[in-house]
Amino acid sequence: MMHLSRRRFGQLSIAALAAGCARSTSAHDLLIFGGPIYTGVAANPRVEALRISEGRILFAGALDEARSGARGVREIDLGGAAAFPGFTDAHVHLSGVGAQAMLLDLVGVESIAAMQQRLRDYASANPTGPIIGRGWIETHWPERRFPTRADLDAVVSDRPVVLERIDGHAIVANSAALTLGGIENGTPDPAGGRIERDPSGAATGMLIDNAAGLVQARLPAPTPAMMREALSRGAQLYASRGWTGVCNMSTSGAEAQFFADLAATGDLPLWANLYLTPDDSEPVFERGPYVDDTGQVHVRGVKLYMDGALGSRGAALLERYSDAPSDGLLVTSVEDLRAILRRARERNVQVATHAIGDRGNRLVLDAYRDTFADNAEALRAARWRIEHAQVIAPEDLPRFAAMGVIASMQPSHAISDLHFAPSRLGAGRLSGAYAWKALLDSGAILAAGSDAPVERGDPLIEFYAAAHRHDLNGFAGPDWHPEHTLSRAQALTMLTAGGAYSAFEEGERGVLEVGKRADVSVCSVDLMEAPPEAIPTAQAVLTVSGGRISHSTL
Repeated sequence: MMHLSRRRFGQLSIAALAAGCARSTSAHDLLIFGGPIYTGVAANPRVEALRISEGRILFAGALDEARSGARGVREIDLGGAAAFPGFTDAHVHLSGVGAQAMLLDLVGVESIAAMQQRLRDYASANPTGPIIGRGWIETHWPERRFPTRADLDAVVSDRPVVLERIDGHAIVANSAALTLGGIENGTPDPAGGRIERDPSGAATGMLIDNAAGLVQARLPAPTPAMMREALSRGAQLYASRGWTGVCNMSTSGAEAQFFADLAATGDLPLWANLYLTPDDSEPVFERGPYVDDTGQVHVRGVKLYMDGALGSRGAALLERYSDAPSDGLLVTSVEDLRAILRRARERNVQVATHAIGDRGNRLVLDAYRDTFADNAEALRAARWRIEHAQVIAPEDLPRFAAMGVIASMQPSHAISDLHFAPSRLGAGRLSGAYAWKALLDSGAILAAGSDAPVERGDPLIEFYAAAHRHDLNGFAGPDWHPEHTLSRAQALTMLTAGGAYSAFEEGERGVLEVGKRADVSVCSVDLMEAPPEAIPTAQAVLTVSGGRISHSTL
């Protein structure tokens, strides 16, 4: 999701962080053994050892054969840990991951009172400048409502406060921030956004989707050094969690350059495919997809938005919300979307479009179909994606496979949203929500991501969600459609080969077989056999990306 934060990383008012990050270990000849090694290759699903040379898989098979002629190779004994093809986060906002540490952290606040206390503590420790925070979600709050400007004003009233909901599609602003954004009681809703109002018509402080930009555009921008540091920190953190590659969504032009700069100096510990914001997409429309000098960073396409998020009731639905008299928002007009799609087809630019509600998904599918009306095979070859694909009308589920549209989904959304999605959608629409198995059975390609920092950005949590469909406390509601749960093998494919395919990388990575890039993720537990409850608390113990060790605790 990350619709609001994607506009300008420069909207975050933050202190500079200490520069520098650890460079990934140079590529070596490696011999990995000592634990189960799952290859993702049907004909050779599990092996004793991997031999890696010059960044590629040289051998996958028996240990004695791998050691044959392996003089001088660096041996890595897994000590029982389990190895898998490298995990790809098919939807992340990596700078946002790094920036998370620079903000007022509201993840896990259990009430408005708790939010106020965190704000009070942060304001005391940071006595000047605007206060920016993110991560709250009201689902379990005893107040059973969104926060308001009055809640924030009671703690900080003399400077702007902007606190973003965890889904990135809504903010709550205090009165000073509303004044900064020029928002008064009579200010009209912007296109694709909504200013929440109380019964008197006064703005409550809640700004949904594009309305948040009225305030965010007025916040001070960070320096390029801060932006680079946020990306660097996010990349290093991702390597430590076992990710070997990413599809970075809503990438700004500056961020794309920082990716290339980090790769050029050997400081980018994973491979990256970038999808630019519409405002910064001219380079890819002028040149078509292109790659940096290292071959590590590809600019693949453009990230578009159709609707908002389910939690803040901005997802566009075919019928009204079950708990509110609205049917959501279209963040981009259908006409504007279709104009961009026509240009993308002309320039062979891959398109990734955010769509969460059933109306949003249908509109995007229709627009993709019509853009390639004269050549259905060309649409399949283009591998256009729908990001999130959370709520789909039953009659639209088969269209993904039929059209070759990739369902880029984030399993953790299902185990976060299960606490409010039933009230938003009602029981009838839940059968098409987070419908991984139905999509897979229809022949669709699924790519798993995390949408971090909306979610934690941990591949083990994504695997757990896909293969267990319970929240981290082991809960799943009675109507949460367990039939959409994936097998462990299917969940692994979604995290590995699916992500590679979604970015045209299946010839290079996604499975552990001879000739492929040596991307390996090693976990402290065997994901194929461990009890479900042991998976989310496990850890990555070794990450190898392109033959380079980017993280190790072995």
